Amino acid sequence: MRVGAASISVMKIPFGVVRRARGRLGRVAAPVWRRLGGRVQWRIARLRHQTFLVYAGGVVRDERGRILLLRHRLWPGYRAWGLPGGYVNAGERLEDGVVREVREETALRVEVTGPPLRLASGFRHRIEAYYEARVVGGRLELDTAEILEARWFPLDGLPAEMSPRLRNVIRTLDLKSS
Repeated sequence: MRVGAASISVMKIPFGVVRRARGRLGRVAAPVWRRLGGRVQWRIARLRHQTFLVYAGGVVRDERGRILLLRHRLWPGYRAWGLPGGYVNAGERLEDGVVREVREETALRVEVTGPPLRLASGFRHRIEAYYEARVVGGRLELDTAEILEARWFPLDGLPAEMSPRLRNVIRTLDLKSS
C-alpha cells in the first residue's frame, strides 16, 4: 500500500507476532490506564522519566497536504485523536525522538524536515516540541497496543475527538505548502 496517493483513509494492519501480542496487552491495559486518571498516570510516567518529560510530535503530511492523525488507545475517547509522537528518551535528540516514535506507532520511516514548528511549555512536568516530517519509506502498520486507527485529515477537517489545545496547536502551525 502506497502512503499518500489518493490515500489511505482508515488503516489497521497487523504487523508480526510481537505487534499482535502488544495489541492484546494494550486492549487489556488501556481500560485500566484510563481509569487511573491524570494524576496517577503522570506519577507512573515520571517513574520512567524521572525529572522532566519532553514530548516530540511529528506533523506528517501527504502530497495533498493532509495531516496524519492517530486514534490513541490510551487516551480518553473525547480527545483520542492526536499526532504521532511520544516522550523522548534521555540523551536522544528531539528529531530522533520524532523519527523513532512515528516508526514505533505506524511503521513509517520519516525524516524531520527542519527546526521545530512549535514549542509548547507552561505545563507542570513537560515540554512539547512539534516537527514537520515527511515519509521516506515503510508501510503503514499500526502498533495496536497504543494505536486504534490512523487517518489523513485536511487541516480544515480535524476530528471532533481531539483536545482543543492540540487542535489550536495544529491550526497555528506555520506549515510549508505541499
